[in-house]
Amino acid sequence: MPITPTKKIWMDGELVDWDDATIHILNPTLHYGWGVFEGIRAYHTSRGPAVFRLTEHIERLFRSASMYLMEPEFTVEQIVAATKETVRVNEVESCYIRPLFYLGYGEMGLNPLPSATKISIAVWPWGAYLGEEAAEKGCRAAVSSWQRIGPNTIPPEGKGTGQYINSSLAKVQALKAGYDEAIMLTPDGRIAEGSGENIFVVYGDKLVTPPVVDGVLAGLTRDAVMTLARDEGYEVVEQPLVRSNLYLADEAFFTGTAAELVPLVEVDDRRVGTGRPGRVTRRLLELYGQATRGELDQYKVWNEYVND
Repeated sequence: MPITPTKKIWMDGELVDWDDATIHILNPTLHYGWGVFEGIRAYHTSRGPAVFRLTEHIERLFRSASMYLMEPEFTVEQIVAATKETVRVNEVESCYIRPLFYLGYGEMGLNPLPSATKISIAVWPWGAYLGEEAAEKGCRAAVSSWQRIGPNTIPPEGKGTGQYINSSLAKVQALKAGYDEAIMLTPDGRIAEGSGENIFVVYGDKLVTPPVVDGVLAGLTRDAVMTLARDEGYEVVEQPLVRSNLYLADEAFFTGTAAELVPLVEVDDRRVGTGRPGRVTRRLLELYGQATRGELDQYKVWNEYVND
């Protein structure tokens, strides 16, 4: 989906015009993929824009940085404040937010340690990642021949920039074959996640999602949906899944910051359940939308208001 430019991008403490937010062609992150990022969304609410679980996202960004031995000169609190400022300055009511830690220009080679850690924060309006009709009609997916990275290949618990070529290979394969999304398996054949989403299956009133040890990113949208589901009275368990579990499930869906919550209605040319978004999925989609818009009092801790 094309990016709609906004006014300013925050870079190392300064707001820079969108077209001037550049790095050198010999930046080592560009060459070697050594960087970490987050995907975050701000939503329109009755009190103005609210960033969904902002502090938790930035805390995870710093954990990813630690995993990659990156040492930013800013604190979590400063980046939270900078994110709110960037949303505010760009005057967007709802948007996607991309904070990025990358390596500073001046060093080259496979050793990233001499390079300083730089930071940027960009925001822009971004609609539904899997298409505007995905939430209503659902999406089609195929199990990819590209395996999910293993824990001793690249740590899947972090959000390293370079590791996402693994996801991109799976995504492109799925799109070229006529599907909306890919489903990636672990090296021993268990379901991990989509190319950029966590995955759930539903049996009756029971939700099952793969455990983090199966190469799954501990997604904050995943966590929010698990909380919403439990509070609604559904059983939620984390346990290993194989591809046939998707074929036999009553319902299935993806979760993620970019995707939000998207029903999965077909896998490997096999209909999931009725082939339409199911009762549980529709209810959780409704609750998730209300939570992100600040309409549910018990979850308002998740809404971090830009103008407060």
